[in-house]
Amino acid sequence: MTRKQKQRRVTIFPEAVYFKPRGIPTYCLQEVALTIDELEAIRIVDFEGKDQAIAAKEMDVSQSTVQRILSQARKKIAEGLVVGKAIHVKGGEFNMPVRKGLGRSVGGGRGRQSGQFAAGPGGVCVCTNQECQEKLPHQVGVPCYQQKCPKCGSQMIRKSQ
Repeated sequence: MTRKQKQRRVTIFPEAVYFKPRGIPTYCLQEVALTIDELEAIRIVDFEGKDQAIAAKEMDVSQSTVQRILSQARKKIAEGLVVGKAIHVKGGEFNMPVRKGLGRSVGGGRGRQSGQFAAGPGGVCVCTNQECQEKLPHQVGVPCYQQKCPKCGSQMIRKSQ
């Protein structure tokens, strides 16, 4: 009997969960299933540029597990891009941390509590394009992810100061 897989900690649930090649109807496509924990590892290591040891601490797993997750995720993404399959983000063994003290559970929503989508004073909006990295002061009441970078047109995200 195999040991039960340890749940990985995921801090951000993806908004977009389906990616497909342009010009091919969905019903004609084969899919590659990318798990949410695989996407989290890709986000931490490849998108944010952190090393695997830091990713392991953030996901509450060992570094070798992160390496294995990354290897599987990169292979699936490559298969989707090279062969022309749709990439569907779903499933996996994960949990989202629950923050307490606000009278209710908060786990990655878009409320005013905290996180990259939080509202309120302070913070800056940063372009998601790695080469651009344009920064703008955050406008209260306007979600950063709905703003476009004035230089390159990429999506903006919230960063605390």
